[in-house]
Amino acid sequence: MKDVYLLGATGSIGMQVLDIIRANPNQFRLVSATTNKRVDLLRKIIREFQPQFVSVGSKEDRDALKKEFDNLLVGYGKKGLVQSATFGEKGKGIVLNAIVGSAGLEVTIASIKHRRDVALANKESLVIGGELITPLLKEYGVRLLPVDSEHSAIFQCLVGEEPKTVKKIIITASGGSFRDKSRGDLRKVTIKDALNHPNWHMGAKITIDSATMMNKGLEVIEAHHLFDIPYDQISTVLHRESIVHSLVEFHDGSMLAHLGMPDMRVPISYALNYPNRAFYNAKRLDLETLGTLHFEKLSFERYPMLKYAYEAGKKGGYAPTVLNAANEAAVHLFLNGSISFLQIEQIVLQCSKQFHIKKPLSLAGILEVDDMVKQYVFSAYMTRK
Repeated sequence: MKDVYLLGATGSIGMQVLDIIRANPNQFRLVSATTNKRVDLLRKIIREFQPQFVSVGSKEDRDALKKEFDNLLVGYGKKGLVQSATFGEKGKGIVLNAIVGSAGLEVTIASIKHRRDVALANKESLVIGGELITPLLKEYGVRLLPVDSEHSAIFQCLVGEEPKTVKKIIITASGGSFRDKSRGDLRKVTIKDALNHPNWHMGAKITIDSATMMNKGLEVIEAHHLFDIPYDQISTVLHRESIVHSLVEFHDGSMLAHLGMPDMRVPISYALNYPNRAFYNAKRLDLETLGTLHFEKLSFERYPMLKYAYEAGKKGGYAPTVLNAANEAAVHLFLNGSISFLQIEQIVLQCSKQFHIKKPLSLAGILEVDDMVKQYVFSAYMTRK
């Protein structure tokens, strides 16, 4: 029986993790779970899975849950997230970090220091904190297992391979909601349009990131840290069907690809069961019915956010933090109707040019820069249209 500590239990990824646990009651046990505001859904999770510890966003919700569930330990806020990730015996079980955004970094680091393996669905942890996390993994002897479908695919293609034989990794992209629109068309798109992803059912933030292609840019930075590979050996390609989840090219000219139907439960199951594979009743890929797969070049001119991510990743230090913070703030403003879709990339470019942080990289510094950039964007654009 493996203990699971689920951060972001009520989000899209979190709910699919619960599907895996529900289907394997003798294999996994939910020990802790967190949500920010979806407390009613957390109540249902508590009743079904009976975790020992939960955490919520506010003290008021914490107090309400404590009254309702006598034997349940309840935390709240940032401290509660860390408590949830580090609850119980050191080195036991696995943390699945499905928190959205930069808030996931601190708990990823806390989990590693608690000597607990991390199944990572929070790509921002590595985007803004990869330079800190990589040495910690070695120091504490902890495994970081990717949950993103693209990185899980690469991870699986690399099993048993010598790193020195890898020539290139290729990350596929669906193209998002606006893959068939021109730059001119994007001036008039709505929030509803942007949230209509053609292949995947995801949360709002990641769906917008998919439409701008920032999500792919963040995945490039994440891949750099996960697989210790230079940026000039990471490429991206538009693949409309989302069947080939990513590829690895080797120096002998061969190439391995990971294929499957679009279903996040597959990489979740692989991460939770690693190094083994467990049965999962996924929809099977029928090549004869599928017939044809398509691949197209991803243009920096069409998707400038991808270019900004490569540039920030190569700069390192606090540049990825500035990039990510500006994007998180801009996406929030777009979803609130404060800015247009194309203003997202304008804000990211402006902040990337404006903020140049030279001090030594640290967790405290990352959190400070993250907050500073977000506050700047909110104060500058909140009332604009």
